[in-house]
Amino acid sequence: MKFSTIFQAFNPIDAQLVRCRLEAAGFHPIVTHELSALSMDGYALGAGGILVEVPTEELEEAREFLAPENNTSS
Repeated sequence: MKFSTIFQAFNPIDAQLVRCRLEAAGFHPIVTHELSALSMDGYALGAGGILVEVPTEELEEAREFLAPENNTSS
């Protein structure tokens, strides 16, 4: 199964929050590069961040789900 990056974070909290939101909506996300990014202070930026990825066939629908206009907080 091929995965595509949908979100890039520089701290694990943001990455895991997005992963949880996607899972709750029925997507199949994974978090990659988290251990590498946390191995040294400031290394997240050098490692390219912590990535949240979804199967490529779910990418467009997951993008629509995460789009700001779909997330109203009233």
